[in-house]
Amino acid sequence: MDTEIKNAVSATDQDAQYDDKAKRLLGNKIILAHILVKTVDEFRGMNPKDVVSYIEGEPFISVVPVEPGLTNIEKIPSNDSKLSKDSSENGQRIVGMNTENAEINEGLVRFDIIFYVRMKDGISQVIVNVEAQKDEPSGYHILNRAVFYVSRLVSSQKERDFVKTNYNDIRRVFSIWVCMGMDESSVAYVHLAKDDLLGSYPWKGGLDLLNIVLIGISNELPEHDEKYELHRLLSTLLSAELTVDEKLGIIKTEYSIPVDEKLRKDMSAMCNLSQGIRENATDNAITGVIMNMHRDGYSSEQIARIVEKTIEEVEAVIRKREPILA
Repeated sequence: MDTEIKNAVSATDQDAQYDDKAKRLLGNKIILAHILVKTVDEFRGMNPKDVVSYIEGEPFISVVPVEPGLTNIEKIPSNDSKLSKDSSENGQRIVGMNTENAEINEGLVRFDIIFYVRMKDGISQVIVNVEAQKDEPSGYHILNRAVFYVSRLVSSQKERDFVKTNYNDIRRVFSIWVCMGMDESSVAYVHLAKDDLLGSYPWKGGLDLLNIVLIGISNELPEHDEKYELHRLLSTLLSAELTVDEKLGIIKTEYSIPVDEKLRKDMSAMCNLSQGIRENATDNAITGVIMNMHRDGYSSEQIARIVEKTIEEVEAVIRKREPILA
């Protein structure tokens, strides 16, 4: 049993490391710029390199809690600190994103990636959240979770991006979900709509405040085609099959993305983790076959010939697992 627990912990740790590397790859500004060009109307058709400058500061990666009451944090400015626009010189608090150490309140759900984007008018902003999923969740409907996230992105703005009843200051929000392992490449845009059931009064307000984008990435690398441009980039970055050199070749030649040392290291680490995860899965499958055959009375020699292992390797597996069967 100790071996099973150790293997489970190791697999969970590998998965957690893989998820972290995936988020950090997606959190590169140039990658985020490619996503914005395909999902935010303001930037559609622009060169992603030109969009990078509109991303304000560094994206927050896995540090901002989703839970109500914890997304924001209050800060009391010191006498010599630069006050933000939502504070005043009389000591009013500054409210910003809660970026406390992830080990504090460990176990809380956090936004994968969250950042502000300045619009081309130089004044207005939108808030963008990018979430990475290895596959479509089976325990709940992903759109329901996306609705909750986009709602939190709006409600957490109170006292940070707008105060009191200044609802016209609410920023537009985008929650963009990248879902791997889907049957086909897809994009869905979910947003508010107004249906006039009686009359046609022009109610004032922003129907464009809430925006959800669901991006489905299939297991196969999409073809080099304009309509699959974003999917091919994301599939390349997050692929568990492509080598580092194959990934670098595609993003450099097809997307003209400069590769710095950090990006190269993150890609290399992801590929190594992918290899480790695949090897663990293969080893576990072979171990299961060996033990099933052993239970059915096959000899070590027969098992070794079928699973293409040495007799010594087969017997080592049986010795490790037999106490569990006793």
